[in-house]
Amino acid sequence: MNIQKEPFMNSSYLQQFARSADDSTLFDGAALTDKQRALIAKVDQYGIAWAERAFKHDREASFPTDNYNDLHEMGFLGLCVPERLGGLGADYRTYMLVASRIAYYCASTANTFNMHNANSLWTADMVDAMPMTDEQRASHEHNRALHYGNMLKGKIYSQPFSEGSGAAAGKHPFGTSAQRKDGGWLINGKKIFASLSGSADYYGVLCTEDVPDPTYANTMFIAVPADAPGVSIVGDWDPLGMRGTVSRSLLFKDVFVPDSAEMMPQGVYIKAAATYPHMFMTLTPCYIGLAQAAYDFSVAYLRGEVDGVNVKRRMYPTKQVGIAQMYIKLQQAWALFHRVTSEFKANPSRGERMRALACQYTIMEYCAEIASAAVRVCGGQAMLKTFPLERMYRDSRCGALMLPWTSEICIDRLGHGLLYNEGERD
Repeated sequence: MNIQKEPFMNSSYLQQFARSADDSTLFDGAALTDKQRALIAKVDQYGIAWAERAFKHDREASFPTDNYNDLHEMGFLGLCVPERLGGLGADYRTYMLVASRIAYYCASTANTFNMHNANSLWTADMVDAMPMTDEQRASHEHNRALHYGNMLKGKIYSQPFSEGSGAAAGKHPFGTSAQRKDGGWLINGKKIFASLSGSADYYGVLCTEDVPDPTYANTMFIAVPADAPGVSIVGDWDPLGMRGTVSRSLLFKDVFVPDSAEMMPQGVYIKAAATYPHMFMTLTPCYIGLAQAAYDFSVAYLRGEVDGVNVKRRMYPTKQVGIAQMYIKLQQAWALFHRVTSEFKANPSRGERMRALACQYTIMEYCAEIASAAVRVCGGQAMLKTFPLERMYRDSRCGALMLPWTSEICIDRLGHGLLYNEGERD
């Protein structure tokens, strides 16, 4: 008896969908720069290998280390590092487009890639545009040069938000604290769902300065080395989806870091977050790319173009209706994604802020709906683990829960923001 122990790496159908960046079903080609096209094309060179590895990482709940070796080789660990400091200099929209293409091949890689790049995208042009003293600018320039240099050398950064409370949603200060010590900071606290735990070299920790009666304005952004004394990783990681993110819990017990660990000067984080609210939707590319992947798999499956499927099902009216409905939702999501990512700026208007929340909600919800529809349209065989669809279905359910803008938070803020003008009270 021939027993197949390893899932068949069923990704050959992707060859036909590794389209150019001009394909209007994926990107608004007219709006792409030459740089964006080149970066997306580079992802396509590596992406099929990532899709093949995704079977293993999902089954084992293991981190995609080989994918990160590829990203380092591509120069993508410095994707959002300014060119003058040795990086690729991707701006906000460029990052969002590139990340969506990474997610097309491996959603877990895109999810963790977001956590890595937040440490450079957040600390580059955004901080440069913030009011700071000359001393703060000099300190920030020194510190980020060190951290960007680490990234360019292949070091991986993470950015743990969650603490099991409302802190990540901006409801109250983070429970993780930073106490001032001579020449640095003493970090204490806990982060849950800390993506890349055990694989990141540095954790860009959001914490609260230890002062009397702290508020959210006392938030600090500090890079903690993974091997620093007092850092530990606890708990298991066996979730429904996004299993390759390996998001275990981080504990910090009297962890000392020097002043150079500051990713932003004191008091700047909360001002930057208020000035650039679109930064909180950088996980949307992960799920729009995943939605596209679920749709493309379904098309290939119904056309009989997936290995192991030698029966065409495209002639049935119910299949045609299902694909049409998936396509409509996908195009609605892409249209909103392109508009909102093009509206990134300092101090966006009320309408632009509401649209960003609507975009986040739409993509997170539509991704799950498209993946669910794909399961129904393709049928039972497609749910076998020899195919990627059942993983896409599970991964898609995680988007609505992603802080800091969960679907519930988006709806809450939209409802209030649409009915109340700034400063209005009942």
